[in-house]
Amino acid sequence: MATTRATKNKLALFFVATAIVSLALYFLARPLRHYLASHMRSGSSPDSIVYIPELILWAILAYLAVRALNAIIFEFVFRVRKGYEAPTLVRNIFSIVAFILLFVLIFREIYPGVNLGALFTTSAIFGVIIGLALQDTLGNFFAGISLHADRPFQVGDVITVGQQQQLTGVLESITWRAVKIRTFQNKIVLVSNSTIAKEAIEVAPRDNLNARIVFFNSLYTDSPAKTIHIVREAVRDTENVSPKITPVVRIRDLAESGIDWEVKYWLEDYAKHHDTDALVRQRVWYAFRRAGIQFAFPTRTLHVERRALTIEDRGAGQDIVDRLTAVDIFAPLSDEETERLAAASVRHVFAPDELVIRAGDEGSSMFVVHSGRVQVQISENGKPRAVAVLNEGDFFGEMALFTGEPRAATVVALEETEVLEIGHAAMKLIFETNPDLVESLSWTIAERRAGLTATQQDAQVSIEESAGLLASIRRFFGMK
Repeated sequence: MATTRATKNKLALFFVATAIVSLALYFLARPLRHYLASHMRSGSSPDSIVYIPELILWAILAYLAVRALNAIIFEFVFRVRKGYEAPTLVRNIFSIVAFILLFVLIFREIYPGVNLGALFTTSAIFGVIIGLALQDTLGNFFAGISLHADRPFQVGDVITVGQQQQLTGVLESITWRAVKIRTFQNKIVLVSNSTIAKEAIEVAPRDNLNARIVFFNSLYTDSPAKTIHIVREAVRDTENVSPKITPVVRIRDLAESGIDWEVKYWLEDYAKHHDTDALVRQRVWYAFRRAGIQFAFPTRTLHVERRALTIEDRGAGQDIVDRLTAVDIFAPLSDEETERLAAASVRHVFAPDELVIRAGDEGSSMFVVHSGRVQVQISENGKPRAVAVLNEGDFFGEMALFTGEPRAATVVALEETEVLEIGHAAMKLIFETNPDLVESLSWTIAERRAGLTATQQDAQVSIEESAGLLASIRRFFGMK
């Protein structure tokens, strides 16, 4: 709105200035001609000399009129109806043609006895000579006219010129001579219009959802259905990937060392496709690691040796045991039960800004932050709002583990984060060997949720909530 108002003010000022200058030239032209005619020496021809100042003044007036008409058509009407600025080449051609026509009319009015046909016939010889000398320039000029007429691309589109020596970049401008392209190395390249007209051009329009394909592979032992689901979910939440079209994951080839895959996705801003491709590859790597899927590479297995576990192997999971021991919700567990729970837990690594869980999803596990940080978000008026940041040793999702409730909030990794996932099956084995733990854990969870205040009323609320949780846990784990 501010831009339109500024354009209108600019046009109004320009029209006022044009009107003033035009009136001044009009009232100056004829007195000047009469003055010169009255002061001419005898024998001079007024048709050839006296009218020259008037011709110059009228030419200036025609130039101002063409400028005003150009501003009305291209700076106001064209921008309002089309929504973007008219190409410079079109505006220049319009100005030249309009000025030539007006000048011819003025010339015929001032010099009615001059034969313009003979003048143009004589100038045709010079036109041929100039045309041969400016063959390349004229070729670029008419090729530019053709480009503006066909409009195969617009400023802001990503284009690729040529087939063998490809040039790719963002189109910045189209002039009468060349097309200006800014490459992804931030260099400016000028390609002549005649070259553009001859070469094959690939265009990725800026207002279009353009697709990209990234390749990866996996082992034959990994489930294709699982791989498709894991990669699709990882890619669809990536920045700059359009949520309007679901990414497509498909098998490209059954290769020698594994399955070759491709994932096809659509971008909101194609000019950032290099960064998006790199981010997609990163998300696929993290998703593969969390899901236990391996990338394929040429291997030759010569010998498989079974060996006994060393002391280092036995102590590799001690850090998980220490982490779970420090979690207050598992305080009722014995050391042996904590070790069994640690052995059954699964490590997951998430990339920065990657989704860990989504609010409303079904689940039957909880998570403990082993390293890094995560952010808890809730939806407010359709937009995510951060409510907490969890650090190492904090946990989330416990209600899904013990009662099977849907996820109450969305959790996103703030940096590269490793979490420990404790599943329903692992917890059920511990309850089967020690059923009394159900009551202790339900009370611990109720205390955490109620906040443990000192008033009797709040204590009664915790008891009632503990009884409700106890019933929910027994029902979810199939216990009597």
